[in-house]
Amino acid sequence: MALFIPTYFSPINQYSEIIKETDIVFEMEDNFQKQSYRNRCYIYNSNGKQLLNIPVKNKLKGSTKRKQTKDMLVENDFPWQDQHLKSLQSSYRTSPFYEFYEDDLLPIFKKKYTYLQDLNIDTFLFIKDALQLDVNYSKTNEYVVETKNDFRDLSNAKTNPTRNFDRYIQMFDEKYGFIPNLSILDLLFMEGPNTISYLL
Repeated sequence: MALFIPTYFSPINQYSEIIKETDIVFEMEDNFQKQSYRNRCYIYNSNGKQLLNIPVKNKLKGSTKRKQTKDMLVENDFPWQDQHLKSLQSSYRTSPFYEFYEDDLLPIFKKKYTYLQDLNIDTFLFIKDALQLDVNYSKTNEYVVETKNDFRDLSNAKTNPTRNFDRYIQMFDEKYGFIPNLSILDLLFMEGPNTISYLL
């Protein structure tokens, strides 16, 4: 069993592990952690590295109980989907492969999500389809304390990747240089079908 946290347009290092598997399991019973890829990703824009953050509803007032990620609600009073889509368009519209994937990407920014996990699973399914990955997924019913192939730490935005990533051409690398381990979208829009070869 290869265990992952479903994250928002996951970083490249997460997909470099997912691509090696035929079956993965998404942890659904963990506690939500701030400053993780559960509700954020990073892209490359004309000012360098840009954070795309999904606002989530905090736990109920007066409650001291930690909220599980599966219960985390998306805050839709804030137009985050419009902002994220506009950021992606301004960053990648002229990239080699953005237009190739745009029509399949748009529904994620049009659908109103209640739960963060549902959104993250949809971003995984988008990438799975875009890369034609032959990988099945399932969800945990109880918290997994320990397992051999545990990749849950890849959801932590503060964890530095252990893998050294080869350079690939990025939109603004002449200005700011190569930025490793951005969202899988950065790699997809720049490399298209060659993303698989890069990840391997």
